[in-house]
Amino acid sequence: MNFYQQLGFLVFGSRLKRLGDTFVNDVNRIYKDHKIPFDASWFPVFYILSEHKEISIKEISNKLNVSHSAISQLITNLQQKGYIRSVVSKKDARNKAITFTAKGEKLLQKIQPVWNALEKAMHQLTEESTHSKKILKALTAIESGIKEKNLFERIDMNL
Repeated sequence: MNFYQQLGFLVFGSRLKRLGDTFVNDVNRIYKDHKIPFDASWFPVFYILSEHKEISIKEISNKLNVSHSAISQLITNLQQKGYIRSVVSKKDARNKAITFTAKGEKLLQKIQPVWNALEKAMHQLTEESTHSKKILKALTAIESGIKEKNLFERIDMNL
């Protein structure tokens, strides 16, 4: 048993972060090895745009539960790279919406096979153990518990 396993819940967050970092690094390596100019951090915006074709920054922010400012920065970065653009919304001419450029659509076509392969790989990984099969349900349960009472409050109650 390694150090992290021995400490159990004391390093739960650290283990999740390490695992997440490993996943993101491996996915970015795939993009790089396949000469796809994409970064895993762009995934949420690209995925949402692939589903909606046109959406406001506020809607993206709400869907991801991330600050408007953080999404605006990511959108600006993707606009500078020429993958997305801001246009007058078809739903409401008073608002701006985000859409793919032709360059962004072309990139989307290149990354979708990676997403499919990633999903298959994750299913394979979780099928290797009976415990792994339950990870998404377990994470959802923990997230729900944190929404009801955050970790700070839970720790403070135990002091």
